[in-house]
Amino acid sequence: MARRENFRTDDAVKSDMEENIICINRSTKVVKGGKNFSFGALVVVGNRAGRVGYGYGKANEVADAIRKGGEAARRNIKDVPLVGTTLPHPVEVKFGGAKVLLRPACSGTGLIAGGAVRSILELAGVKDVLAKSLGAANAGNVAKATFKAIESLTSKEDVLAKRGLDSL
Repeated sequence: MARRENFRTDDAVKSDMEENIICINRSTKVVKGGKNFSFGALVVVGNRAGRVGYGYGKANEVADAIRKGGEAARRNIKDVPLVGTTLPHPVEVKFGGAKVLLRPACSGTGLIAGGAVRSILELAGVKDVLAKSLGAANAGNVAKATFKAIESLTSKEDVLAKRGLDSL
C-alpha cells in the first residue's frame, strides 16, 4: 500500500489543470431483477497554456465516472503548438465518421467552434481559431478527431529542425 501512495500526482500539478465534462452517457443493462444503470463520462483537462488531454471513464455512479475520466485525461496530455493566440496552420482530420477542420484566425476573432471542439480548444489556450465539425456528431469521435488534428500540428521551429536549418 505504501508504494502506491508514492505515485499519486501532486496537488500543485492538479490545481493548474482545469476540468470540463463534454458528455455523460447512461447505459442500461436489463437483468432479471430490473435495470442496471452505468455511466460513461468524456472529460477534458487543460491548463489554458498549450497543454490539454481527454479521457473516458466508466462506472456505476456518475461521480466515479467523472473522476475516472479526469484521471485518464491527465495521463493523456498533449502539447498544442501555438503561434500567439492561434494555431500555426490549417488542418483537416477525419476520425471514424467525424471530420474536424481547424483554421488559424486573426487576433480578436475569438474561438469560433462548437461542442467538443470548443471545449478542447478553450482548455488548450487557443483564443483565435475558426473550427468546423462535419459528419458524425458523436462527441467521442469528434474529441478524438480534434486530438488527432492537434497531434498533426507542427510549429515552424519543428519543421526547421527536421530540415536541419537554423532559421529563415
